[in-house]
Amino acid sequence: MPMRVGRLPAERADEGGARRYERLLRSRTGRGAVALCSGALPALAFPAPSLWWFAYVALVPWLLLIRSAGTARRAAADGWLGGMGFMLAVHHWLMPSLHVFIVVLAALLGLLWAPWGVLVARLLGGSPSVRRSVAAVAVVPSGWLMIELVRSWEGLGGPWGLLGASQWEVAPALRVASVGGVWLVSLGVVAVNTTLALLSAVPAARRAAAACLVAVAVGVGATVIWAPRPEESGSVRVAVVQPGVVEGPGSVERRFTRSEELTRGLAGRDVDLVVWGESSVGVDLSRSPGTADRVAALSRLVGADVLVNMDARRTDSPGRTGIFKSAVLVGPQGPTGDRYDKMRLVPFGEYVPARALLGWATSVGKAAGEDRLRGSGPVVMDLPDGLRVGPLVCFESAFPDMSRQLARDGSQLLVAQSSTSTFQHSWAPAQHASLGALRAAETGRPMAHATLTGVSAVYGPLGERVGPVLGTGASEAAVYDVPLARGTTLFVRLGAWPVYGALAVLAVFFGALGLRSLRTPAPRRPGRPARTAGGSPGRPGH
Repeated sequence: MPMRVGRLPAERADEGGARRYERLLRSRTGRGAVALCSGALPALAFPAPSLWWFAYVALVPWLLLIRSAGTARRAAADGWLGGMGFMLAVHHWLMPSLHVFIVVLAALLGLLWAPWGVLVARLLGGSPSVRRSVAAVAVVPSGWLMIELVRSWEGLGGPWGLLGASQWEVAPALRVASVGGVWLVSLGVVAVNTTLALLSAVPAARRAAAACLVAVAVGVGATVIWAPRPEESGSVRVAVVQPGVVEGPGSVERRFTRSEELTRGLAGRDVDLVVWGESSVGVDLSRSPGTADRVAALSRLVGADVLVNMDARRTDSPGRTGIFKSAVLVGPQGPTGDRYDKMRLVPFGEYVPARALLGWATSVGKAAGEDRLRGSGPVVMDLPDGLRVGPLVCFESAFPDMSRQLARDGSQLLVAQSSTSTFQHSWAPAQHASLGALRAAETGRPMAHATLTGVSAVYGPLGERVGPVLGTGASEAAVYDVPLARGTTLFVRLGAWPVYGALAVLAVFFGALGLRSLRTPAPRRPGRPARTAGGSPGRPGH
């Protein structure tokens, strides 16, 4: 008599877990919670966790969840809730400032992923053919990139947490960024996630998915080998001054005094430029000659110009009076006349969008009580030794187009002045500093990220880290021998061409859907059955 072999305990446990998960997904609340958590997973790929490799698999649970939606409405809901989870995770550090309002913002921005959810369900749902699976590897990443493009608008929060930015310390990814910017890196990361979702859930498309994965790998390899590299052209010695956290009454003046002390320690170190962080000067130097003289004395002492950052009320040339954040170059004789006013402001932190409608946010968090004023355009500053410096202020280092424009205007060194004192104990400082690697790789120009408090770091023209990193607990000055480079990257020459490529892919896809719907005749409705002489429906053949 044949002996029955019972299932192993592990098999029974797996089956039980699968059944519980299925019941969870059938519940509207449970499915919503799964979508919210699935969307939040990619945040672990960014600093501070910096699990960069996780970015290539982090979207797979979300994609598989949407694939099982069954209806377009449910797919849209899965996309929306996942997008909300992603926004909350990558902006969690804003919670102490915005409180419950961050949930409202995340819910609104999460709506951008609702159409993407429908797109994913259309391509990956059911039993996709080989052709549809291959199309998914191009179309799904293109749809994701459109979301990144839209939310990169300053008024919607700017390009914080772009998926490609998680690869800031991966050399091949930085080479890809030199060709197509962070946009091309994002496309590649989402394409890998899509192929892995196909490999795990669609057996009939595994060969095609594997071929797509190989194609992505070959493309990256070719980029690493053949993409043009900037040529090294000497070096420059840059000093970064980070006074650290200074709190309590008189903190502005005590922070300035600490910056003075640290700068005096640079005397005799043969530096070419000294960089202070954002809001390092709390007065308008043109109206405060005593403060301007103090900075000029430091310039004479160290033998280099000092790039400070003013956060002060002033009246600019068109007659506008208000608070500006400005990078100001100070030489041995005082301010040189080179000044850059911050152009792109932090929503709610430096201005409130549609203040008449959303001004109530100031009562529930630390939103700006008064809108800062904007500068009119980028500025390249010329140092006495011929070095050309392109300044950015804080949040602006997240915008690829701004550093690209500075490189096109002739900047040899990019400098970002920042302060993350409000978010000192969150993941924000490390993530902000990491953006310098991407901007350097994209432009082929070194970048110094100097902070008042937070994380200061310097990157070479290939995005490689140069010298030590000053962490959130540092109060010191560091000198970096920064390599310079000449030549331009393909990204500087061509701009955000992957965005236009993604638009073309989506146009072809939706055009093909439209043509198919026109060519496919609508199903004919069955006619009414004929009636016999007696008034009852006749049967066929009678």
